[in-house]
Amino acid sequence: MRAWRALVPALGLAACVSAVDPAISQDLANQLFGAATRGTAEPAQVYGSYARGCADGLVQLPETGPTWQAMRLSRNRNWGHPEMIRFLEDLSREAVQIGWNGLYVGDIGQPRGGPMTSGHASHQVGLDADIWMLPPGRLNLTRAERESLSSISVRTEDQRAVTSAWTPRHAALLRAAASDPRVDRIFVAAAVKIELCRTATQADTPWLQRIRPIAGHNYHFHVRLRCPAGSPHCETQSPTVAELSHGGNGCDASLRWWVTDYLNPPPSTGRPAEPAAPRRRHPREFTMADLPAQCSQVVQRP
Repeated sequence: MRAWRALVPALGLAACVSAVDPAISQDLANQLFGAATRGTAEPAQVYGSYARGCADGLVQLPETGPTWQAMRLSRNRNWGHPEMIRFLEDLSREAVQIGWNGLYVGDIGQPRGGPMTSGHASHQVGLDADIWMLPPGRLNLTRAERESLSSISVRTEDQRAVTSAWTPRHAALLRAAASDPRVDRIFVAAAVKIELCRTATQADTPWLQRIRPIAGHNYHFHVRLRCPAGSPHCETQSPTVAELSHGGNGCDASLRWWVTDYLNPPPSTGRPAEPAAPRRRHPREFTMADLPAQCSQVVQRP
């Protein structure tokens, strides 16, 4: 794999190229994007999808603000689309109104997005962010403390219920986040969605259908924003949350599946097994040729 500095001579040429630069087409994308230490100077623009893309003009969430702190600073993953940064700052202020001191913000994205060298499959275009379930005790943590402090799990070990760490303020924070029109969906542990459904009313449907169950996500919730205005190359996720929930709130059999068949798959019927689906490559295996053509230029910009 060529080093980042070896790409610099190609910068002038890359600006004129509309297809993937053949010189880097077979390089592992996560190594190139993971080597970038800052965003580009171009206007904010999203290319591709949440799990196969990159972005120009991402900006860094300040490490500390009046109502938030960015965690795990050594990862350099507190970069997001300007809309995401505004959203996080807005939500952190709402968290104070709810009764928290603010927010501990986990990974957002790399300086230029793209596949990561470890961890996430998504978080590639600056429109995903992880928010810790741990209410901040204080907002003057040192860099070292932000590396060692852990969040809290709000889901029991058997994955079927919330723990005593779950509070009405967690529910209020999720409601505030999901009610924001910039949000496409929010991923949480199934037990969290089940708890929210327990007291749901018809009036809660618009925001509650945006809360989607997924494996893990018991230490944080994952916010995903809609494609922002001015990014025509951003790919909207489908199906929509309305389609997934058939227009309802998602408190249905598909939710119960996560704490029944998902945890204890039903026994085989004895019928011949269907052929296994082809293995899907993880984004860490993507080459530059697997990403939108614009990403070749993004990763090589000065």
